[in-house]
Amino acid sequence: MKSFKFIYIALTLMALLMMAACGSDNEDTSTDEENQGTEEADSNDGGERTVTDAMGHEVTVPEEPKRVIASYLEDYLVALDIKPVAQWSVSDGASVQGYLQDSLEDVPTLPHDLPLETVASFEPDLLLMDSAGMVEGNKYDQYSKIAPTYVVGEAENNDWREELKRVGEVFGKEEEAAQVLEDYEQKAAETKEQVQSSIGDESVAAIWLVGNTFYVVNDQLSAGDVLYNDLDITKPNVVKEIAEKSTSNWSEISLEKLAQLDADHIFLINSDGEGAEKLQDDIWKNIPAVKNGNIYEYAEDKSSWLYTGPVANTMMLEDIKGQLVK
Repeated sequence: MKSFKFIYIALTLMALLMMAACGSDNEDTSTDEENQGTEEADSNDGGERTVTDAMGHEVTVPEEPKRVIASYLEDYLVALDIKPVAQWSVSDGASVQGYLQDSLEDVPTLPHDLPLETVASFEPDLLLMDSAGMVEGNKYDQYSKIAPTYVVGEAENNDWREELKRVGEVFGKEEEAAQVLEDYEQKAAETKEQVQSSIGDESVAAIWLVGNTFYVVNDQLSAGDVLYNDLDITKPNVVKEIAEKSTSNWSEISLEKLAQLDADHIFLINSDGEGAEKLQDDIWKNIPAVKNGNIYEYAEDKSSWLYTGPVANTMMLEDIKGQLVK
């Protein structure tokens, strides 16, 4: 009996030890799996990528930026379904890019010259700058202390297609940017065919009226790029003459030159509203487009004609088709 009792106790102790060991192994395995899962989660959150901007800076940006400021580049953000934490404005927020407000209506404004304190107050995790001129001097270093800063273009007027590609690269949305560009090119080609079938070689000008002064669009920039390059519409001689002497998107046109404007159609961007007294001048009335009733007026605060980018240019294509294709 004593021998049996000893064996029984020994076997019981061995069983208990084996159960404890199994439990320990299970706990270790469970702990290892939990730790591995945590490490994987950590590796997926807060990731970073390094990209090179137009000025050659190697910029380390968040894998998925959440608080972006891209002043005057909001068109590209909207096209890629990205919402900034603040948007470009002038006159203390009184004037914004009206054509984008369906997407940005609830986004607060910040001054166009990007004061450092104001930018910092939004706690951005990424800053996009439209051109090198915006970070001249030591501004780049100052902005970089607030958040990673990426310069999209070297010049004041950059090819919007290249800017779209760069913005897509920053956000890891190269495929989306390529699709936006493909959609635009297809729409432009279709609009070009329809417009040329409708008006042939008739000429078109884009005129901006602001402060009782007329401006004509450059034939290579902004709306001029859409009209004369994407759609290959005939440009009036006056437009060509003024564009040859100017690098601005819009150049002032004297009343003397306005009288010589040989445009069959005019897209008028009116910033003066009902106070556009000069529209009553005999000079204006003698322009062929005005004589024939081929003037198409758009309010500045609603239209995209003063801007450029995939959204702005697509909206211009729709305006042009709507007015010129009968």
